[in-house]
Amino acid sequence: MSKRIYIDFSYLILIAASFGGVIVLGAFVAPVVFNTDRLLTEIIINNFNAGIIMGEIFHRFSYWIYVLAVYVAIFEAVEYKMGRRDAIAFGSASIVVFTSLMFSGVYAPKILEMQSLGIEATQSDTFANVHTASEIDFKILAVALIVLFVRRLMLLRRV
Repeated sequence: MSKRIYIDFSYLILIAASFGGVIVLGAFVAPVVFNTDRLLTEIIINNFNAGIIMGEIFHRFSYWIYVLAVYVAIFEAVEYKMGRRDAIAFGSASIVVFTSLMFSGVYAPKILEMQSLGIEATQSDTFANVHTASEIDFKILAVALIVLFVRRLMLLRRV
């Protein structure tokens, strides 16, 4: 078995783990953190403090997302250079890199910056717009990750 298969599998595992992280954070963690009033009886966390908690979670997840963006960019560049070109894989990989860098480098830091200004800043239209844009970015990232995973898996079967 060639060493290439280990690189391909590590790539697929990274993509799958990243997709899992995006889904878990968006579909499970955020709803629980922002709805503590339904779960807790003695301690209620307001939306501002819940946002601080989620901000820290997303800040830490951003490190993983940076690794993802670099690995995807390098892997796809090598694939392209070696002549193993695929439009679907290239397109979805480009979207993964772009949305990863937008989330980790723009949206998460901007939200954290606005949170540090206090509760008034988080109730502004600017904050709402940045937050909505980050949610859309995260959803696009999830779709691009699953498309890239499926396409790379299909291409792996051809070899």
